[in-house]
Amino acid sequence: MYRMLTGVTLAIGAGMALPAAAQMTSPVAAIVPEGALLNVSATGRVSRTPDLATITAGVVTQATVAANALSDNARRMEAVTKALKAAGIAARDLSTSNVALSPQYRYAEKQPPVITGYQASNTVTIRFREIARAGAVLDALVRAGANQIDGPHLSLSDPESALDEARSQAVARARARAELYARAAGLSVTRIVGIDEAGENSGGRPPMMPMMRASMVQSADAETTVLPGETDVTAAVNVRFLLK
Repeated sequence: MYRMLTGVTLAIGAGMALPAAAQMTSPVAAIVPEGALLNVSATGRVSRTPDLATITAGVVTQATVAANALSDNARRMEAVTKALKAAGIAARDLSTSNVALSPQYRYAEKQPPVITGYQASNTVTIRFREIARAGAVLDALVRAGANQIDGPHLSLSDPESALDEARSQAVARARARAELYARAAGLSVTRIVGIDEAGENSGGRPPMMPMMRASMVQSADAETTVLPGETDVTAAVNVRFLLK
């Protein structure tokens, strides 16, 4: 026999035989010892300050000839890469994420498309281990010729300790809720008979809007600021308790 409560499932198994159909669809109930099973879902949540920023930056160039579009792009991208290294970005924190060349078309009614030129793009992914420096590097990128910037995506470089704290908190909350339901039912919590992790969020944030601004190019005195703030790390669990 199952009794559904808000956010929990209570299975009474005080020696009562279940119909064969119920046993097939509810294997947990078939092995319930004398007592009751209570399933509780809970979420733990902790806050941390992000310490890693990831930004995608690059150069987009156009020319009537494919080779010219690529060579111009390579020249400008070399300047961008030099600016990143001069800003102190380590080689391990730089990686090429995309290189592309595509034709540009002119469309006319009842006419086949005509290629008018080519567009080349080259982007790199940059990791900032000191978020406070991200704004200055963004400004240096634009001055070096980058015309495509997306991000930053803020995250934790080592989320495991925060996740473990959130998991412990989730189990503690599930236990407290089980105690509440047990008292309401005139029972007591005997022990935990099962724990399932239902999901987690390691604290990564979606990328911000592209950070290209006119002031970046027009004024060398204007500085871009990246504020890390705080991010939530969560873990969800399903815990099964034995009540008597």
